[in-house]
Amino acid sequence: MDRLDLRILDQLQRDASLTNQALAERVGLSPSACLKRVRRLKARGVIQREVAILAPEALGTSLHMVVEVIMARDDRALYRDFVRRVEAAPEVTQCYQVTGEVDFVLIVSVPDMRGYDRFCESVLYAGGGMHKFRTLISRKRNKFETRLPLSG
Repeated sequence: MDRLDLRILDQLQRDASLTNQALAERVGLSPSACLKRVRRLKARGVIQREVAILAPEALGTSLHMVVEVIMARDDRALYRDFVRRVEAAPEVTQCYQVTGEVDFVLIVSVPDMRGYDRFCESVLYAGGGMHKFRTLISRKRNKFETRLPLSG
């Protein structure tokens, strides 16, 4: 990947709805050269997908939580089962297997506390293997960014 690829990626992270013409102008390429590079980046899996980012406040009230999960023991089968449940849960928007005192950190979005209770029953308490969890309820989101920092 060269500097032009990084400039293309930076622009697409800011606005994936740009037309190829507009993107080419912003990065200083011809439209055909720009399109070839974008197609190559997609084929290589650098660009995984293009999505719309929604404004949670426009969709009604919702709670965002950080959930720290400690598993009962260090066991691959337990971890795989837990990850399968998490991947199937629409409430989980992000899941990280981490080092340190906890095993997983989840970012969870639910409409209200009743929704969180349902999530706990269907994901956290289901299947066993979890020792305990701690929930941090977000009072305010001060920064939310989907862009990855690019250097080059």
